[in-house]
Amino acid sequence: MTNDLSGKSALVTGASGGLGLHFARLLAAQGAAVALAARRIDALEKVCADIHEAGGTARAIALDVADAGSVAAAFAGAEPFDIVVNNAGVSGAGRALELSEEAWDAVFDVNLKGAFLVAKHAAAAMKAAGRGGAIVNVASIAGLRVAGDLSAYSASKAGLVQLTKALALEWARFGIRVNALCPGYVETDINRDFFATPAGEAMIRRIPQRRLGRPEDLDGPLLLLASDAGGYMTGAVVAVDGGHLLSSL
Repeated sequence: MTNDLSGKSALVTGASGGLGLHFARLLAAQGAAVALAARRIDALEKVCADIHEAGGTARAIALDVADAGSVAAAFAGAEPFDIVVNNAGVSGAGRALELSEEAWDAVFDVNLKGAFLVAKHAAAAMKAAGRGGAIVNVASIAGLRVAGDLSAYSASKAGLVQLTKALALEWARFGIRVNALCPGYVETDINRDFFATPAGEAMIRRIPQRRLGRPEDLDGPLLLLASDAGGYMTGAVVAVDGGHLLSSL
């Protein structure tokens, strides 16, 4: 059993930036033919070109995970993917008393309903082809513990964790594995400035390893769940957080 993905095909949602972009490059570097999906396909073209230049295989797909028609169109007539990384997500931070119904729905439409729609279409194609596959839902430690001002986000990610287990149970008979990856605080271009502030530095001190995660800290766990190396894992919830769940969020 290895992490080699040669001959495999993979779909990564929310691949125009952040962890989705990192995951797409990682899977391509391991030999997978990767489909990068996001709402704006033009944002993906340069990334695909970079992957091709590095010797990988990649293509771009226009996909809005919150739109059932868009998801159906993305899968229509396509060969089944061997690996699906359900990464698309939104934060939806805000105090619950000030959170509008529209804002709540927007978070759940992407983080939970969107992940379900993608997983459902992916699994249907895998089952119809008579082959298994691996679905990795990118949840969060906020789906396992709560933090302030993240009611919608935390609830949506907790729902995604439970959805992962339910789908794993239902689809195991078809050889389809469904697992959840729960990152802790990972430094990206979006949050780097905040973590340089006194409030951000105080948050880092509450992480037992006393540092933020880096995107590459997720490489091993993602490849384990996506590859044959994790072939006997389904319904697993893998936290990668520097021990943060053992402390206070």
